[in-house]
Amino acid sequence: MPLSAMDEFLAHQTPETFDRVFTSDRNFYDRYYFNLHPQSGDLFVVFSMGQYPNLGTTDAFVCVVYKGVQRVLRCSRELGSDRMDTTVGPFQVEVVEPLKQLRIVCDDNEHGISFDLLFDGTAPAVEEPRTVIRKYARTTMDTSRYTQMGRWQGKLTVAGDTIEVNAEDYLGVRDHSWGVRPVGESEPMGININEYTGKYGFFHMWAPMQFDDYQLKVFIEENADGERLVQECVRIDSFEKGGGVVHLGTPKHCIKYRSGTRELESAELTFEGTKGEAITVSATALTCAYLAAGTGYYPNPEWVHGQYHGAFKLEYREFDVSTEEARNGLGPLYETIVRFELNTGEVTYGMFENMSIGHHDPYGFDSFEAMAE
Repeated sequence: MPLSAMDEFLAHQTPETFDRVFTSDRNFYDRYYFNLHPQSGDLFVVFSMGQYPNLGTTDAFVCVVYKGVQRVLRCSRELGSDRMDTTVGPFQVEVVEPLKQLRIVCDDNEHGISFDLLFDGTAPAVEEPRTVIRKYARTTMDTSRYTQMGRWQGKLTVAGDTIEVNAEDYLGVRDHSWGVRPVGESEPMGININEYTGKYGFFHMWAPMQFDDYQLKVFIEENADGERLVQECVRIDSFEKGGGVVHLGTPKHCIKYRSGTRELESAELTFEGTKGEAITVSATALTCAYLAAGTGYYPNPEWVHGQYHGAFKLEYREFDVSTEEARNGLGPLYETIVRFELNTGEVTYGMFENMSIGHHDPYGFDSFEAMAE
């Protein structure tokens, strides 16, 4: 149990040193997520960095969707004992002001993607409902997460273009999650194989919306029958308005999927506002990041979060996303930049995350292979 810099602080939660977490479960993780986009669909950037203490690894990636191409730069190294070392190859995360400002960096490299970007939260970070899922006697997911919306400034280079990022035009959302969820190399299926021969389904959507002086966030997860596993619908006032957080009415969703896929084409969300008024949000798809392609967010033999790649590995991948035919095989985890419009007339741009696997009765998906007509 080697000492590290974090052990100097009065922050211990267990009798162990900070390089050891409360559980020996291989699936413990701790991860940052960020996204960035202009108020249009011209560019979409997703960045993530995670640590996996019980697997002894840390990794990071950036996914840039720009001019019809999804570019993924990803890196992995052995974690070591210093949990405060948030560098992975060219990538770095710096906490400038906790719960307010963070800086993400990708140094110059041979793959032509680099950036130095500052995220500035415009409203408080908000803790989401804890997610706990058990299968048989095992807890397969037990995670905590907080999210924060904000604005970006800095510089990004991709595909030979250097883009000046300014806080007036560039929005985004970040989260920090930790706990237990499947990571690393795949485990044997065992009795879990029964899920895939029966009626199994998982539906997930996450839609943060940032307006001038307040924010809305809808988060829903459902099983195959449409029963809610997790739901959240909140209004968050900006720091300038006091940063109040109000829980709103039960959200409902109506998604139109792109034909032959489960990728979002448009959607309508409805819920009650702070005074009981009906709020309707219309979302129209503009640009999509396919996070199942190359980032590690979805099981893949060549790269998955926490997987061991030796002492160090840096890789680059490209995916054509310029046509429907090219995009069709890149599901099932979709992060779509959409145009949000409220029934009050307010308009903004943001990310609508969507994943539907297996059965989902509300949309008529009766098998893993079923797609929208």
